Amino acid sequence: MFYRPEDGHGLPENPFNAIVTPRPIAWISTRGPDGSQNLAPYSFFNAVAYTPPQVMFATTGRKHDRDGTKDTLANIRNTGVFAVNVVEYAMREAMNLTSGTWDRDVDEAELAGIDRAECETIDCPRAAGAPATLECRLTQIVELPGPANQVAFGEVTGIHQRDDCLRNGRFDVTLYQPLTRLGYRDFARITEMFEMKRPGE
Repeated sequence: MFYRPEDGHGLPENPFNAIVTPRPIAWISTRGPDGSQNLAPYSFFNAVAYTPPQVMFATTGRKHDRDGTKDTLANIRNTGVFAVNVVEYAMREAMNLTSGTWDRDVDEAELAGIDRAECETIDCPRAAGAPATLECRLTQIVELPGPANQVAFGEVTGIHQRDDCLRNGRFDVTLYQPLTRLGYRDFARITEMFEMKRPGE
């Protein structure tokens, strides 16, 4: 089957959502200038550079009570900082609960029973029990074609790693089973890994 996205696919659900998979999930926590706090998952997310370490995430919608975007990006625009919390399989239900389109005054972390702690390098809350958290300072926001499509880039200024996720001096994802987004309503967890050396190593 071949189709042009502009012409439609004729299927019950959009296959593009399931083709680029698995995608890591950024569970992003922010604080608004008024002190309100927000926690929401984004699966258009990845690391984009090593030195300095940098990440990106895209938001693709808007809320009725925000100016052309969602709570997360609105807070980041105002404060210039955000925290990316890694989602483990054990947190799947809490993460899913925070994905709802809640009003801007709803504290999703409180709603989902997630304990918070303060970040070290930025003025922002983080999910205290997450396997890892990346503290980020906004570097730029890029507007993409289409309504409300925007990408935020951030430089990582601090990294938290949960002690039980370290083995033999390495951050070991099999110790906590990262949750990944597949497509539609499908998710997966990573339970095993293997190592491959590049040619010449």
